[in-house]
Amino acid sequence: MWENFKSTFYLNFIADDRWRYITDGFKTTLIITFFACLIGIALGFIVGMIRSTHDKTGKLTALNLLCKIYLTVIRGTPVLVQLLIIYFVVLGSARIDKVIVAILAFGINSGAYVAEIFRSGIMSIDPGQLEAGRSLGFNYFQTMRYIIMPQAFKVVLPTLCNEFISLLKETSVSGYIAIQDLTKGGDIIRSRTYSAFMPLLAVALVYLIIVMIFTKLIQILERRLRQNEQ
Repeated sequence: MWENFKSTFYLNFIADDRWRYITDGFKTTLIITFFACLIGIALGFIVGMIRSTHDKTGKLTALNLLCKIYLTVIRGTPVLVQLLIIYFVVLGSARIDKVIVAILAFGINSGAYVAEIFRSGIMSIDPGQLEAGRSLGFNYFQTMRYIIMPQAFKVVLPTLCNEFISLLKETSVSGYIAIQDLTKGGDIIRSRTYSAFMPLLAVALVYLIIVMIFTKLIQILERRLRQNEQ
């Protein structure tokens, strides 16, 4: 049994340096996740601000309508379908790196969820804080910048970290546009060795380990935030 394990391990990871499919795929997955997360936070912040401003003041009606359409479409369709549409339809005639396409697709998708995270965080702040800012002579946007947003950011930070973890796992469908991410790397090994168990188990373990690490970091962050509040 041990000899069989060693021979299978050698075939899947050592022979022809097949372990590189895992490591290279892992780097690609992290690159897509990191930059898509940045796009998602930037886009989500803008949409969340527009939505919360409309909810609080009734202004920005047209922009709020556009944001609602964006949220409805993105949250109501699978991320894989969005990725395929952006790659084959929107950018089908453009010569652009597939990794950039994936970053844009996952960033736009993440932005819809981050927007609601920001909006709920802003709306959770006591309305009296807004009135206090006005009484100090701040206009609406100054009040949001200096009083509301610092408090809201502390509220939503753990949820944003969880969104990063979800995004990390969602990028596993990048292989549908022939990107060699972590999942695709394991699948390439499987196609070369005709052994599915070990390469796919390795991929699952890598995802599990990275998620466990980020989950632990989130728990530490939440603990520190609670201590600061006390």
